[in-house]
Amino acid sequence: MVDAVVDRIRSVPRYVTCGRVKRIVGLVIEATGVEAAVGDICRVRTLNGESEVEGEVVGFNGDRVLIMPYSGLEGLQPGSAVEVLGHAATVGVGRELIGRVIDAHGEPIDSLGPIRPSRRRSLAGEPFNPLRRRTIKEPLPTGVRAIDGPLTIGRGQRVGIFSGSGVGKSTLLGMIARGTAADINVISLVGERGREVPDFLEEALGEEGLARSVVVVATGDVSALQRARCAQVATAVAEDFREQGLDVLLMVDSVTRVATAWREIGLAVGEPPTTKGYPPSVFALLPRLLERAGTDDAGTITGVYTVLVEGDDFNEPVADAVRAILDGHIVLTRDLATAGHFPAVDVLESVSRLRDRVLPAPSQRVMRDMQRLMACYRDKEDLIAVGAYQEGTDPEVDLAICMRPTITDFLRQDPDDLTGWQQTLASIAEVDRSIDATRRSLE
Repeated sequence: MVDAVVDRIRSVPRYVTCGRVKRIVGLVIEATGVEAAVGDICRVRTLNGESEVEGEVVGFNGDRVLIMPYSGLEGLQPGSAVEVLGHAATVGVGRELIGRVIDAHGEPIDSLGPIRPSRRRSLAGEPFNPLRRRTIKEPLPTGVRAIDGPLTIGRGQRVGIFSGSGVGKSTLLGMIARGTAADINVISLVGERGREVPDFLEEALGEEGLARSVVVVATGDVSALQRARCAQVATAVAEDFREQGLDVLLMVDSVTRVATAWREIGLAVGEPPTTKGYPPSVFALLPRLLERAGTDDAGTITGVYTVLVEGDDFNEPVADAVRAILDGHIVLTRDLATAGHFPAVDVLESVSRLRDRVLPAPSQRVMRDMQRLMACYRDKEDLIAVGAYQEGTDPEVDLAICMRPTITDFLRQDPDDLTGWQQTLASIAEVDRSIDATRRSLE
């Protein structure tokens, strides 16, 4: 009892006036007389005491502390009091969050009443001992055949969904959230339009998906600090569930907007811009965020991170850096989307580095055969389209042409049509039988 009281007393933030605003440049407050560390939360009060702004220490310039606010700067002026709360950013975690929609501070925004979390957790993840990571050996079905077959994801794997705008990325995320075999979903929506948030919750995720999810939202009109913090909050919540021995599916949509927020922060505090205006800190922070997913000795976090590529350039800096960090990438293409092929997954441009470890051996062989036929058809597609290919010239091309409808049917799927794991394996076996029968008929 005494220990619990002491812990509660220690958790109360300490408000100590220890500095004054010297000047405000752009979105950064420069204060003097402040004793704080990077990441500490500060509160800045106006001279008349009628309003206040919370912010976070993001750097130093000589004897001045650089504070970036979570909201606007209205009402602040030189001489405004700066108070240090005495702790770094934390978020409430626990099962109380399941089925709720929260903001980047962990506060509910779904009008379902307050949340009283059982404990709090720091947003800054500690470096993880790689020897504590269990080997990934089990698949994590998503309910999407185009992923569960040729691009099978393992429990604890980290994959990226790379796409341009308007190719069905959010709809695919909703399908995965509803169809996954994970115990719980933690979904981070970073920089979305305000209109898109209820659309995602009601149409893509639905009541069934939301009932087993925690959704963290920071729309595009909030500060860069809140957008960056949104992904950290979701990751911290997922880590807590993992420590309870659960299999967690963590989805961050999108890493690109997180990197953009980091770029705004870095440039505001004076970092030099490098590739496409991104400061060096962005490429140092990306692995620190993405490496927090994975397995530990209790549970797993399977990370699905979307990457919004600019101008459909899949080699732009953030996409290239993320692809090198993750354990696989799923590419959505505009050509497939405009052709009405959903999900618009380009199987030949995508890869899961753990597929052959978690997919049964017979299914692996079928998926390799299927991909070989798809590559063969794509190689001769122009000749086939104009009628220049003569049947019988190449037996493999003939087989690819005959199998194309079957393969397309396997990869296509309506958003409301989720496929169970055993059903997917049965569909793969059916594709195998069709390949054998077609090959015999062509001989």
